Amino acid sequence: MTDAPQPSLKPILRISFSGQDRLGRGKMELLEHIQKTGSISAAGRAMDMSYRRAWMLISELNHMFREPVVESQRGGQKGGGAALTPFGEELLRRFRSMETMLRTAIADDLDWLEANRSAAKALPDKA
Repeated sequence: MTDAPQPSLKPILRISFSGQDRLGRGKMELLEHIQKTGSISAAGRAMDMSYRRAWMLISELNHMFREPVVESQRGGQKGGGAALTPFGEELLRRFRSMETMLRTAIADDLDWLEANRSAAKALPDKA
C-alpha cells in the first residue's frame, strides 16, 4: 500500500468580518474537538492551548453570530460540559465545505505554482 503524497501547497481559508472578528481553521478545529470531547478544556488541551484561551475563542464565536455556536453547562453530578448547538454544527459543516470548494476551485493554479516552484523551496529543511 502506498501513501499518496500530500500536496505541499495548501490554501487556507480565513474570513474577516467587519471589525476584528475572524473565522478560520483554528476556531473550526476547536469546534471539532469540542464536538468529539464534549469539553472546552479537553478541546483546548488537544490543541495545546489553555482553557482560558479556548474559552475566549468560543466566546468570540458566540458573539459573532445571532445564535450561539457552543453551549456549555456548569458542573453538577455529571460535571460540566460543552456542545455545539445546531447552528454551530451547521457553521462547522459549511466552513469545511467552503474549504473543499476553495481547494477545488484553485487546484489547477496550485498545480501550476507547484510545478514552477524553486526546487530548493519545495523540500522541507532537514537541519
